[in-house]
Amino acid sequence: MDHQVTLLMSEFVTRDVKRFILTRPEGFLFEPGQGVELAIDHPDWKDEARPFTPTSLEDDQVLEFTIKGYPERAGVTKALHDLRPGARLLMSEPFGTIRYQGKGTFIAGGAGVTPFIAILRRLARDASLDGHGLLFSNKTPADVICEKEFRYLLGPRCVLTCTEETAPGYEGRLIDRDFLAERIDDFGQHFYVCGPPKFNDAVNQALKDLGAEPDLLVFEQ
Repeated sequence: MDHQVTLLMSEFVTRDVKRFILTRPEGFLFEPGQGVELAIDHPDWKDEARPFTPTSLEDDQVLEFTIKGYPERAGVTKALHDLRPGARLLMSEPFGTIRYQGKGTFIAGGAGVTPFIAILRRLARDASLDGHGLLFSNKTPADVICEKEFRYLLGPRCVLTCTEETAPGYEGRLIDRDFLAERIDDFGQHFYVCGPPKFNDAVNQALKDLGAEPDLLVFEQ
């Protein structure tokens, strides 16, 4: 690992997602959407690195990560969620293929939205959100990460859909070919796709079937 960082604070943002604020190493550079590997600097965990995406902006003085925990697995994310301020972590240099490439629609499933948080925040800071939209699928309304922020930034261009439990203000559908055909009227734009592997494969295939150019699909490869 290239860097050692310290946990400054953490807090829940949904029932199973926590926001982590870490120190930022001097000279550490990344682009919004890129990921890093994090490992807990402890003999039991230092070899158990996992990829996560900074959700802070590239010029913030600290690093923010938004990480979903899976306590039933008793693995790395549970250990991360159990950390207290002052804990030390190991961090790699940034990597990844999800970077902003032009106006388009962001399509996310669950915690797959995290690479888009910093991108949308940077676009908002630069007053460049016009022409962008977000289609965001979760199991229930309680699972939606950064809901208030996304609704504030994007207004009606933030479309939230829930697949297991819905409520007013949420679509009760999967993001599938029919859903995309109804919600998107320009398939010549960029599409940023991130979620579980099956979600990515299905959405990318549906977009191509509907006329999207493969080189305009931005996803982790």
